[in-house]
Amino acid sequence: MPWNNQGGGPWGSGPKGPWGSGPQSSGPTPPDLEEFLRRGQDKLRSVMPGGGLGGRGVLLIAILAILFWVGSGIYFVQPDEIGVVMRFGQYVRDAKPGANYHLPYPIESVLTPKVTRVNRIDVGMRVVEDTRRGGTEPRDVPEESLMLTGDENIVEVAFAVFWVIKPDKGASQYLFNIQNPEGTVKAVAEAAMREAIGHANLQPILTTARTQIEAQVHDLMQKILDRYEAGINITEVQMQRVSFPAQAADAYREVQAARIGAESAQNQAQAYANQKIPEARGQAAQITQAAEAYRAQTVAEAKGQASRFLQVYQQYLKAPDVTRRRIYLETMEKVFARTNKIILDTNGPGGSGVVPYLPLTEPAQRPAPPAATTGGGR
Repeated sequence: MPWNNQGGGPWGSGPKGPWGSGPQSSGPTPPDLEEFLRRGQDKLRSVMPGGGLGGRGVLLIAILAILFWVGSGIYFVQPDEIGVVMRFGQYVRDAKPGANYHLPYPIESVLTPKVTRVNRIDVGMRVVEDTRRGGTEPRDVPEESLMLTGDENIVEVAFAVFWVIKPDKGASQYLFNIQNPEGTVKAVAEAAMREAIGHANLQPILTTARTQIEAQVHDLMQKILDRYEAGINITEVQMQRVSFPAQAADAYREVQAARIGAESAQNQAQAYANQKIPEARGQAAQITQAAEAYRAQTVAEAKGQASRFLQVYQQYLKAPDVTRRRIYLETMEKVFARTNKIILDTNGPGGSGVVPYLPLTEPAQRPAPPAATTGGGR
């Protein structure tokens, strides 16, 4: 693959996107044979009599140079590294940690990127040194942190991305497929976070949806980097800070106060409804039960009266005159029971005479007269 040191955007200063050229890490520098031979000749001239070299001396120098050149292919890979062997600049194999050998330069060379180191990239903020206090403090980067939510609100999001190089053939992809790994990961992280924030509403972003957004950003970043064949594995995405811009803080507080007032009014209305609905249901049940009782009572009375009428009618069929007289007397008894009565005897002397009548039940019903007060005794 041809190498070019120019890139574009977050990946460099050219138009090639994340795919650049050139390895991203360096291995041991191969020896310069001409310089080594020249120094060897100078040392031999200084130690040999007369300062000259014979045929044997030249042969010895050549043999030593060849042995040194062949031995220059020995290299060591540390436990946190992996060796990427290239033959004339083309990837051929990976080397495990420990002592290894490759054909001497310029036939083969090796690069040893660290594959177990966890790398961190901050988006939306930077940790800078505070010269006055002698420590570090985070600084906001508005051009990275300002994002638009799904309900058209502006929010500041600062987050960190942790990533490592993939162990299986990921080192070769990491070295040869992307020119600026950190810039690529940063650009992909910002794009993925903007997409996740753009599909969510403001309130969940500030409260309960952070874990869900982190998972969405992680999955989206991994898909994009795998499509790039970047050889990078995203281990974790952490949202450090989610807040409103300082210019909109007052308006946000007003909105929050209005939302709290609306929720309070809604809760009060719901409490009132919860109180009144059971009362109304209880009253409706009471009215229904009273109506059912009245219906049952009326039906029972009607059935009793009908049964009594049928029984009287049966007796009337057996003795009409007696039953008629009995009904007449019972009716008259009911009519005259509570009336003032005067009995006239038309059969007496003169044709009309008042028969003395003493109502025995009335004195018991009349109230006793009040006791007369006396002014004094004899």
